[in-house]
This record gives sequence, structure tokens and C-alpha cells, in this order.
Amino acid sequence: MEKSKVLVVGGTGFIGRRIVAASLAQGHPTFVLMRPDIGLDVDKVQMLLSFKAQGARLVEASLDDHAGLVAAVRQVDVVVSAVSGTHLLIQHKLVEAIKEAGNVKRFIPSEFGTDPARMGHALEPGRATFDEKMELRRAIEAASIPHTYISANCSAAKFCPNLAQMGTLLPPKDKVRVYGDGNVKVIFVDENDVGTYTIKSLDDPRALNKTIYLRPPENILTQNELIAKWEKLSGNVLEKIYIPVDEFLASMKDMDFGAQFAMGHFYHFFYEGCLTNFDIGEDGAEANLLYPDVEYTRMDEYMKIYL
Repeated sequence: MEKSKVLVVGGTGFIGRRIVAASLAQGHPTFVLMRPDIGLDVDKVQMLLSFKAQGARLVEASLDDHAGLVAAVRQVDVVVSAVSGTHLLIQHKLVEAIKEAGNVKRFIPSEFGTDPARMGHALEPGRATFDEKMELRRAIEAASIPHTYISANCSAAKFCPNLAQMGTLLPPKDKVRVYGDGNVKVIFVDENDVGTYTIKSLDDPRALNKTIYLRPPENILTQNELIAKWEKLSGNVLEKIYIPVDEFLASMKDMDFGAQFAMGHFYHFFYEGCLTNFDIGEDGAEANLLYPDVEYTRMDEYMKIYL
């Protein structure tokens, strides 16, 4: 079976670069959108050139240039967007281009986190992200664009080595804040595995018009289990400070907008258990069951580099 041609939008981002790498590794003709306004961002330029050296084709187009975007889309079969969370609504321009081009057999929009369809009750101000993703979903489905949504749960780099501590990406040295009793199940996923599963899904008819949930079985862990893995690896036993839910929610009131945004998400993940408190229905599928050949990264292995 001939591999689909893939256009990655947002290919220099945190998840986007991994999607590009996975697309190349799995043998897809890979195109990466290069925006003309990249300017003096030398890191992004160098990254794009490294993609080109690995066989990717750079396609220059702006998301504000409809005709150029349509021309870019017409060169491929599949479009994967990995634009950052602060630019989600710009994807509506991508939807319009895909709609006009008429040739795209699959669109994967930028989600890669919690399933927004299950977050209508989310706390403000963090709810805005879920609302924007749902707004885009409605536009995709209204335009009858074939699609796949990827629910990648908690990014390992942002939630695992820091043992889910806010304000740092590094492991704590002495004390660790534990949410509630620390026994709520959360799902952690290596970002490279996000790229692998995403590319695996794009030619798969079983993933068409469905949400694919990344739930690596050995990475479904409570915060206590995650802490125990780090303590075993490091040989350092941490003092646990347990934060009751009422205390956590009350502390949000004195925080700035950004902190309230993040804390709302932490509440849903670590107190409510929104990542694991439901069964996947007919409108979804579990990546680990679809692609059992993927050797996903376990979190104890992921954390070794932080020792």
C-alpha cells in the first residue's frame, strides 16, 4: 500500500517536530509548512533545514494566505496540525483551505491532550482551550472533512519527571506536593510516542472520524505510583505534603490568570480523574489495542535521564 503524503503544520513545535520525525521514520512522503514570517528565529530555521536533510520537503505558505495554503494542501493526502495551544483558532483558516482543496483524505487537528468533548464542565479560565478545540471540531465536521482526533493525555516531559509539580520541569529534591490522597489514575505519554501513534493512525480506516486515545497500560499511574518510581530510581525518599481538594481550589483565587488556567487542568487530572474515569465508546478507539507493535516508553525509563 502506497504511503500517504503528509503535510505537517507547526512542525517545529514541541509535538510537531516529533510528528515530522515519525512521518519520515514510517516512510511517508513528508511536507512541512514553512511560514514566510519565520524571520530571525534561527532555531526554527535550523530545525526546518534538518528536516529537509532527512528527506522532508519544505512548503512555503502562510496561514494568512488562503491561496498559498490551498496550493500547499493540494500537494498532499493528509494534513496534521500541531500548532501551539495559544494559536488554536488559526486552524479555522486551515479548515477553509482543506475544504476548498477537496483532496484531503484525513485531517488531524492540534489537540494531543485531554479529549475536549468530555470537558464541557471544565473550570474557568482553563476551559477556554477545550471550548476552542470543540469549536474547531464543529467546523471540521460541518465541512465533512475526514478526520482523526488524538487524545494524548499528559505529556511526559511536562508532568512526569517533576512528579506533577507546578512551576518546574525538574524532579523535586526534598518535598513533593501530593494532590488529594494521590491515588487518582492519570495517563502519561512520551512525546515521541505521540508522534508514532499519530502517524500510525492517519492511513488506518479504523481511526477514520474517531478519537484515538493514547493509553499505554504501564503508564496509567497514580501520582503515588509515579513518586514511588522516582524514589526507587533516585534512592531519595521525599517528604509528602498532601493537598486536600478544598485547599487546592481555594488557593486558585489568589493566583494570576496563567496559574489559574494551569491549576484548573491539574484539578481535573489529579483530583477528578478526567483522563481515566470513562469507557471509550464507539466513537473512539484505544491506540495500544490498534497498534500493539509500538514499543512505547515506560515512565521509569523516561525519568532515568533526570538522575
